[in-house]
Amino acid sequence: MKVVVGDRNVLPHRAEFEKALPDRAEVVWVVPFDESRAIAELADADVYVGGKFSAAMGAAAPALKMVHVAGAGTDNVERSGLGPDVQVCNTFHHEQSIAEYIVSATVMLRRKILAQDRALRTGVFQTSVYDPSIAQPLSLNGSRVGFVGFGHIGQRAWRLFEAFGAHGAAVTGSGNASSDSLEWSADASWLGTLMDWADIVVVSAPLTDKTRGMIGADELGRLGRDGIVVNVGRGPLVQEQALFDALSRNVIAAAAIDVWYQYPGADGVGQPSTLPFADLENILMTPHSSGVTHHTFVGRVADMAANIGRLSG
Repeated sequence: MKVVVGDRNVLPHRAEFEKALPDRAEVVWVVPFDESRAIAELADADVYVGGKFSAAMGAAAPALKMVHVAGAGTDNVERSGLGPDVQVCNTFHHEQSIAEYIVSATVMLRRKILAQDRALRTGVFQTSVYDPSIAQPLSLNGSRVGFVGFGHIGQRAWRLFEAFGAHGAAVTGSGNASSDSLEWSADASWLGTLMDWADIVVVSAPLTDKTRGMIGADELGRLGRDGIVVNVGRGPLVQEQALFDALSRNVIAAAAIDVWYQYPGADGVGQPSTLPFADLENILMTPHSSGVTHHTFVGRVADMAANIGRLSG
């Protein structure tokens, strides 16, 4: 069995991954990823591990049996080049790490810690203790957290918010949310009601034709001036221009955005949007890294090796 790995996130766990594979498995590491080299190695490969798989790669892999993404999303796998019997697999294990990101980002923004940090670097103690015009910031206790999507990420984040004394509600595609401790849940037609109700909105729904752009100017306006958006789903779930306008005009208080509207090449250099989000002071910008921790990839590597082992069996 030949396994081609083109995902650099797996490389720190190389020893564990190779040890867990079936005996006599040959592993070829195409890291950093280079499509031309991957195509050459795929000619006799059984398995490809990586987040991006083009039609050209599929056409070059006549013996391929599995494409295994080292993450949750398979939207970067071009299936047109794959035969009908090729399995496309994914793996999760990111829910704890992303939940930690969601809660910590919310605390940073709700407590205005980023603004305080910037001010203190210039010698200004930006707190109501010294400036009575500054309102005392809000804690999570008693806050209302609305979830747009309530899968494994939303559920894990809610456990953490609940420990802080927050109240929760969710809208999902089906209208069902697997938690008795939420105050209410409903289908996506209740999105506007959720925005009216919430102080903090966590976006982790899957990106589909129905959910693309589901949060726009009207929804952000209903969230209001003290509202915070945390998007860990996919960038286009929230309309790009509407989000920029809401932040720049203080329609909402702040946002933490970990998923974007455009992505760089393999060198990791590029702008996340055509709009100047970087000029805004009320946004926390992170490079789709909320789930990227050692904990996440230890679990993913074990899953991938196990799935490849089943394939050989």
